[in-house]
Amino acid sequence: MNRKQLSLLIVVCVVLGAAGLFLSKRKEADWNKASAELGQKLVKDFPINDVAQLRIKSHDAEVSVVKKGDDWVVKERGEYPANFGEVIDALRKFLDVKVAQPQPITQAQLGRLELLPPDSATNSGTLVECKDANGKTLVALTLGKKYMKQAKSDSQFGGGSWPAGRYVMVGNDPKKVALVGDTPSLNNLEPKPEQWLNKDFFKVEKLKAVSVVATHATNNWKLARETETGEWKLTDAKGDEKADSSKVSGMNYLLNSPSFNDVALTWSFNETNKPTTTAALETFENFKYTVKLASKGGDDYYLNVAVTATLPKERTGATTNETKEVKEKLDKEFKEKTEKLQEKLKTEQTYGKWTYVVSKWTVDNLLKERKDLLAEKKEEPKKEETKPAEPKPVEPKPAQTNKVESPGDSLVPE
Repeated sequence: MNRKQLSLLIVVCVVLGAAGLFLSKRKEADWNKASAELGQKLVKDFPINDVAQLRIKSHDAEVSVVKKGDDWVVKERGEYPANFGEVIDALRKFLDVKVAQPQPITQAQLGRLELLPPDSATNSGTLVECKDANGKTLVALTLGKKYMKQAKSDSQFGGGSWPAGRYVMVGNDPKKVALVGDTPSLNNLEPKPEQWLNKDFFKVEKLKAVSVVATHATNNWKLARETETGEWKLTDAKGDEKADSSKVSGMNYLLNSPSFNDVALTWSFNETNKPTTTAALETFENFKYTVKLASKGGDDYYLNVAVTATLPKERTGATTNETKEVKEKLDKEFKEKTEKLQEKLKTEQTYGKWTYVVSKWTVDNLLKERKDLLAEKKEEPKKEETKPAEPKPVEPKPAQTNKVESPGDSLVPE
């Protein structure tokens, strides 16, 4: 080996050594960076107070929850009020999600983790965007494939797998992909408009009377009670009809805490879509609810409710014997109760402009037929028919014997 070859070999060794050192330093730097990101927040400096729109979009669904004034509304449901608690909770989840493991990848690897844009035909993710009032995107996340953890077959719970994390990309940068472990908080971010609706609804309290008009007049019925704990009676009884107390006991809780599944935008009650059942409910607090029902199909019904009330303006029952202190106390209680009822009326009247989709279970008591409320008639025992008395058997008379008188007994003289 001559001097020239030796010099060349030394140069090659130096270059390879420098390259190896560079790669080692780079790998160490990447390792230190990844270690620093472990446990860190996925979204840093999230401007939660500037968010005015939450948009969630998948391949086949979308929902936008928008801030309107001081309220949040669901755009896809005709700006129906959104559940404020759900919205705030969703936004706070962005602050709480932490990196479990950084997963920097290339653009070509996005499909493998289901992180492609929602418009993609396959392997698309769910895009979650937070925007400000001007429509500017503040934060964007793409929720991708769930990380499934396999259970050991010899485990006391048996084999199988369960979601233990999810791949998430911040923005549209493949280098900002991470595996996060807080999957429940992210899995609830779904593009389902009905999920984000405010499910607060009207409540029928202290029910006094209820009447139902059905499609078939034979199934109309009216029930009422004299006190809040009184017995329900059939007020339109025919003949000897009586309500069965066990069958009408459900009226005690009729629509006292109803809920709905969704808001119907393309269907409403009109001359074409007539109700199949119309119910009028009156309460001891002078509220009146008119409820219209029509079958949607399956176990769901369309519902519309109109609420009115006649509230007293002055307290009744006052006497001249009331002291000043008692009068002030009773007047105050009356005022507070009246204001509470006025607020209830104002709130519940807003529900009248919407048509709702409710479950059959919610309105089941209003769908009962008349015969389902009646007590069964007891059949009177049949009178036993009197049978003619059987003739008594005639006892046979003893046979008569001809007695031959002796000559001595004869009255004829010898």
